Amino acid sequence: MRIEEEYKKTGYFWLPGKEERKIPGVLSIVDGGDIELEIVGHFNDEMDVLGEKDDLGRIIGHVEKDGLVTLDDCFYIQKNLAFGGISKSRILVNRVYSGAAWEKDEAVTFDSFAFSVDCLDSWVNISGISVDHDWENNTATISYARPERTVLLLDNGMSLEICFAYTPPGFPNITEAKITQRAYFNLKSEALRDIKEFISTAFKITNLMCFAMDEVVTLKNVSATSPEIQSDGGNGKIYRVPISIYYKSIPFSEKAPKKNWHEMLFSFGVIRADAQQVFNNWINAYEYLAPALNLYFSTKTGSQKYLDGKFLALAQGLETYHRRTSSETLMEPGDFEALVAGIIKDCPGEHVGWLSGRLMHGNEINLGKRLKRIVEPFKNHLGKRDQRTKILRKIVDTRNYLTHYSENLKEEAATGRDLWVLCQKMEAIFSLHFLKVIGFTDEEINGVVKNSHPLNKKLKEI
Repeated sequence: MRIEEEYKKTGYFWLPGKEERKIPGVLSIVDGGDIELEIVGHFNDEMDVLGEKDDLGRIIGHVEKDGLVTLDDCFYIQKNLAFGGISKSRILVNRVYSGAAWEKDEAVTFDSFAFSVDCLDSWVNISGISVDHDWENNTATISYARPERTVLLLDNGMSLEICFAYTPPGFPNITEAKITQRAYFNLKSEALRDIKEFISTAFKITNLMCFAMDEVVTLKNVSATSPEIQSDGGNGKIYRVPISIYYKSIPFSEKAPKKNWHEMLFSFGVIRADAQQVFNNWINAYEYLAPALNLYFSTKTGSQKYLDGKFLALAQGLETYHRRTSSETLMEPGDFEALVAGIIKDCPGEHVGWLSGRLMHGNEINLGKRLKRIVEPFKNHLGKRDQRTKILRKIVDTRNYLTHYSENLKEEAATGRDLWVLCQKMEAIFSLHFLKVIGFTDEEINGVVKNSHPLNKKLKEI
């Protein structure tokens, strides 16, 4: 999670149901979403502190400016015992809900969940700001009309809105008049849902933005509302209280990226007519492609610190992708089962277990054939036949060497720049397939390849 302004607030904290025992402390949230609470002493009685578990569960607090806060999934990372003196304890917090308090076992539920990601304004590329210049009379007129929100119905029962917030000019407008607009997503549900459902969907949408922008972008500005949390605004007006939410989300990049829409794989404008289907296709893909997607994104977010690890993750990801999208085998399952039965029948009893283990995956096609099938739909983008064959052979040999370190494969395995090129190729293959997954036609994919310089470069790298 992107924390754009330092969050460090003093307050009093207590365990649910024990409000009479408030402890002073400081709640800190740093960029990335790491949350820590430092308190004076600890929440346990001196007599039973050594016997208590470090897991605290939920903590309630009241901090400066924000008022009530709920800290969830908390546990000690340092518990000091003073025995009459002053000591401090440190507590790791997984989620913070700022603006309300929940009881010990009360479910945290909402029906709307708003968030943004880095570079979203550039990806959406819709502005309500217009400027008219009259150069002859030295005048300029700036006007603003907030763009209409886009509503997409998701298959999981939620709706996804692409919304726009704006800040009007301040006063006095003597030397500057400034209008600021920002785009954000808003997930809505007719029924209350557990916060984890919203977090899971927001994670998938954030990854879609990473893919679309060809950049690691980070979740930020998260808030949620519920009809159960309301405030009296006076004059008989009741309004919902927005609850700010903080947690350590992935993906995360330490440096906020800056990217224009024309530098991205595709922008909202490209998918606008079919946006609902694109978002649904991507979210639904996690039902069967989650392992492959996770392996791919691990190579984009810096989880793989070394090139060898990145290559292995991509190779495993492509193999997993094919396993999840194809049921192809070497022979018909019935024929293979009959063959195995015949082989085991003639095997000495003491070796049956060993032989059965060896034959368990004997009907699966090897990595080379899987890669060939994966490349086939996009072979025109990957060079001539002999070039493709060389690339696939090099991927297989390198994977086998880095997995088993067999000396006979050492000379065949790619190293240095050659290994980097193979990674670029595999990333490009993933990109082409992900475009297919979200519903792009062959013609539309050709258009992306033509207009996306980074993807084009990966495909043509030699």
